[in-house]
Amino acid sequence: MHVATQIAKMKESATLAVGAKVTALKAKGVDVVGFAMGEPDFDTPRSIKQRAVDALMAGMTKYAPTPGDKASREAIAAKLRAENGIDCAAEHVTITVGAKHAIFMALQALIEPGRGDEFILPTPAWVSYRPLIELAGGVCVEVAGSVENAFRITPQQLEAAITPRTVGVLLNSPSNPCGVTYPATGLRSLIDVVANHPRISIVSDEIYEKLIFPEIEPGLTHWSPASDPRVAGRTVTVNGMSKAFAMTGWRLGYLCAPGDQGRFIREIIKLQGQMTNSVPSFFLPAVVEALSARVAPEVERMRAAFAARAGLLHRLLSHVPGLQVPRSTGAFYAFPSIAGWIGSVTPAGTRIDSAQSFADALLAEAHVAVVPGEDFGECARHHVRLSFACSEAQITEGVLRLDRFVRSLQGARATAHAG
Repeated sequence: MHVATQIAKMKESATLAVGAKVTALKAKGVDVVGFAMGEPDFDTPRSIKQRAVDALMAGMTKYAPTPGDKASREAIAAKLRAENGIDCAAEHVTITVGAKHAIFMALQALIEPGRGDEFILPTPAWVSYRPLIELAGGVCVEVAGSVENAFRITPQQLEAAITPRTVGVLLNSPSNPCGVTYPATGLRSLIDVVANHPRISIVSDEIYEKLIFPEIEPGLTHWSPASDPRVAGRTVTVNGMSKAFAMTGWRLGYLCAPGDQGRFIREIIKLQGQMTNSVPSFFLPAVVEALSARVAPEVERMRAAFAARAGLLHRLLSHVPGLQVPRSTGAFYAFPSIAGWIGSVTPAGTRIDSAQSFADALLAEAHVAVVPGEDFGECARHHVRLSFACSEAQITEGVLRLDRFVRSLQGARATAHAG
């Protein structure tokens, strides 16, 4: 059976691949410390679950409108107006099967296949962004952030990457895989560049917006590009319930696009109607509940726990030789460089020549799962991602194993230092 070329050449998600390896090892009884999955270890707040149960038992089991019902869309629009400063209404919102679905549809609508459309992607970046850009028929143009600048790109870099074929830029702050948040001033400086290029649209993935750590970088707050009137009409804001509300398995995302007098969002909803139609109807009241004031204290409790874990992980990693480790200021990821150990050999005889070989050997010999950096961008080839969406005890044990592993490596000089 023939498989379309664009599908055959697509890589499997690196994060999901590592997660599958961990599941298989654990099924065999292996004690694995997993730093691979970007999934909160907290349970969904009880009141959110109860709203879905109540709706289900009340018979809310029929088709819902493709973009969601009026109440859930109004709750999202109200949230975006009040918290993000985005001038929008319920009709500018559609509820999607996770944020990934929202990004997929936005890129499908923005990129013209076969025209050579370019989409700028600051890297390191989430493993799915490039495949989604390419699946839409676009050319992914990476703009690399440096470790020294905490992986944040500069306005000068963004301007230099723009060509006559540029149709969009995809932004993600706080960042997966880096765990780095742009200060509002830094993000505004990037928007200043885009504002001068009227043909360029913005896809702003804000899934980690509630997981920011001013405890680590004082004064840090979230800022939404769509709140800037200069680009509001050409910005697609993507968010969802997965990360901040510990609702990964619910697959609830949303997309807001108030520009072009509502034409763009109508086209998105048309596409969605040919794909998934609506999310499960009895989940929609849970969206309303998640965005209510009743749940806010639970969200803050989880955020504070992640902030404490971020500090703990950085302190521990700072003592592991050969790692260069920018501080995590948002989301729940650390992204150290393991370049100092390239060329070394493990006790089992494995030569470390890449992040992939480092991650494979670490899992096989120390039973610690991390995600290799290759699929996060060209600039990330000597990095690994650690998710601290796990207990402090697991973090401590995992870094202890990592430390023992790197100290056992032979034949290379670890020249990188923790920072």
